[in-house]
Amino acid sequence: MKRIISLVITAVYLCAASLPSAAQTYMPAWESLDSRPVPAWFQDAKFGIFIHWGVYSVPAWRPVASARYASYAEWYYARVMGDTVHGGALFHKENYGESFEYRDFASLFRAELFDPGFWAELFAKAGAKYVVLTSKHHDGFCLWPTESPFKKGWNAGDTGPRRDLVGDLAAAVRAKGLRMGLYYSLPEWESTPTSRTPSGWFIDPAMVEKYRIPRERYVEEHVIPQLKELVTRYQPAVIFSDGGEWDFDEQYWRTKEFLAWLYNDAPNRDEVVVNDRWAKGIPMHHGDYYSSEYKDAGGVGDEHPWEESRGIGGSYGFNRAERLDDYSTSEELIHELIDIVSRGGNLLLNVGPTADGRIPVIMQERLRDIGDWLKVNGEAIYATRSCPGLAAGEPDRWYTRKGSDLYVICGRWPEGEVAVPGLRLRGTGSVTLLGSDKRPAWRAAADGLYITPPPLSPAEAPCAHAFVFKLADAWK
Repeated sequence: MKRIISLVITAVYLCAASLPSAAQTYMPAWESLDSRPVPAWFQDAKFGIFIHWGVYSVPAWRPVASARYASYAEWYYARVMGDTVHGGALFHKENYGESFEYRDFASLFRAELFDPGFWAELFAKAGAKYVVLTSKHHDGFCLWPTESPFKKGWNAGDTGPRRDLVGDLAAAVRAKGLRMGLYYSLPEWESTPTSRTPSGWFIDPAMVEKYRIPRERYVEEHVIPQLKELVTRYQPAVIFSDGGEWDFDEQYWRTKEFLAWLYNDAPNRDEVVVNDRWAKGIPMHHGDYYSSEYKDAGGVGDEHPWEESRGIGGSYGFNRAERLDDYSTSEELIHELIDIVSRGGNLLLNVGPTADGRIPVIMQERLRDIGDWLKVNGEAIYATRSCPGLAAGEPDRWYTRKGSDLYVICGRWPEGEVAVPGLRLRGTGSVTLLGSDKRPAWRAAADGLYITPPPLSPAEAPCAHAFVFKLADAWK
């Protein structure tokens, strides 16, 4: 019987694939789903803003550690409240009381200073092209007034802000000409078991017993309806799924069925892109783009769209324990953006707002600095592609391309000639320094092209942090 069903699906897929692209129908099979072209806007955008904001923004604390993932304050419920080794349990008891549950933080998450217009303006000035908000993290709290019967009293419409945070930000972001995306956690700590802990749960089993959604109802009556609710109500350009890859397979999560609905019938089907964290075994194999988190994914490259996400510090959610030295400098973040783009990826840079709705000033400053650099050099970032076979050969040197134009990006001002091995300029080719009227000198040699930067005073420098030479009409 399974073989017959498989043959029928394959036959339908082959028939659909022969139709014109405008009439393409995608079947709930990876061969069909993976054949969908990734909307071009995503690979052209290059830079997006991630936002981790929720009930965890009230305690906003976790001891800072150097290990990857170890400073994530958004994991307060699962990694701080019961932690007797690193002081988390003591911190919670001393500051909130022994009987204070995680859910008690919801009434303190008021977002009274949340100004979606200011947020959107900041993101636009940063040079971002899209925004991704955590609509629901692993704690299960929803930032919109969801219709799920299992979330009464545990959403931003019923408690805390008592407003539609998702809808308000989506409207403001789109008003600035940016695309709006949504993060959605498939598992919830109160309802989804795990093989990663001795107890089988991320949190105190007593809280599971008190708040859990019955397992037999969790996906069919909660997850899939919520995903469709978010899609039909807010029409996100990105769906950043998370946690599905931890313990359960695609049959449990109904991954292929949902994606087939999304690609065929959703109102945003021509714009939406999805990542690869939908079920166990899917990361780096399926999805419109692959997800890397604080550089934890190897094997990303030119063959498939990908995105690196990270915070400005070591946490996604705001962590009050972080100090100045725990935050990346503007130069470090700009260099990371350049490096990711030069390797064919996007950077999704996270900000962690406070519980009252403020984006910390240090995060604002970092975003504004990135935006100032992109105002001068965005031509070398947006809508570019990587340059396979053209190795940088030295630190702080990157290459991007757009059509027949090549961009040589230097992380520091060159002290002498800039060598570009194996490159030539056509008869109409030229070399310029982005943001400057002064022309670099250049010479052709048997082994490539050599650029001599123009003499500039500090006042004449076009920007800070990195400098871009544009080689128009170049070829190897």
